[in-house]
Amino acid sequence: MFTSIPLKRLIQLAYKVYPFQVSGPGWLEDVHFDISAKYPPDLRDEERPLMLRTLLEDRLKLVIHRESREMQVYALVIAKGGFKLKTVEPGAPVTTNLGSMSPSLNLQGGFRRSILVAKKASIASLADLMTRIRDGMVIDKTGLSGVYDFELRWSNDDNNPVPSDGDSFPFLFSALQETLGLRLQAQKGPVEMIVVDHVARVPTEN
Repeated sequence: MFTSIPLKRLIQLAYKVYPFQVSGPGWLEDVHFDISAKYPPDLRDEERPLMLRTLLEDRLKLVIHRESREMQVYALVIAKGGFKLKTVEPGAPVTTNLGSMSPSLNLQGGFRRSILVAKKASIASLADLMTRIRDGMVIDKTGLSGVYDFELRWSNDDNNPVPSDGDSFPFLFSALQETLGLRLQAQKGPVEMIVVDHVARVPTEN
């Protein structure tokens, strides 16, 4: 069930992509829908996007094609000084209230600064979160397969990384290197796009 969800977000969920991977009319973010349909109780999580895709095709006559576009991406790599964390036992994942992110990553903070508390988190899940934060593709190229506990703090304020309380936070690029021994390396790379060829503003009747 969804309430007042933008059409672009529905397309993202249906094709399991990030916002910048959906290309189409500018009004995709302006049109919102309520969806009251429920998934069957025995439906597997990996089957949900396909059902949503079918719904959009049936009710909104959605037609898309996929294409690869050369874009700036970031490779998450091990910094010159080496990786700074030790692996922990995988165990059970830690549950947080961030359903759209990895259950082992809890992002806190506000406009000026952020704190990421990670418990038994993989570097792949960190790359996924960095992709969401930067609104650009971050690819895990560290080769690290373990899970880790860490706390990452960074400033979101380009003009003043030191807030009024005097607790200084580095910028994200510096925080990754100083705390984790990782860095983001800018490069060009292919990114798969979902291009909307046709979609209706008004759904067909139930």
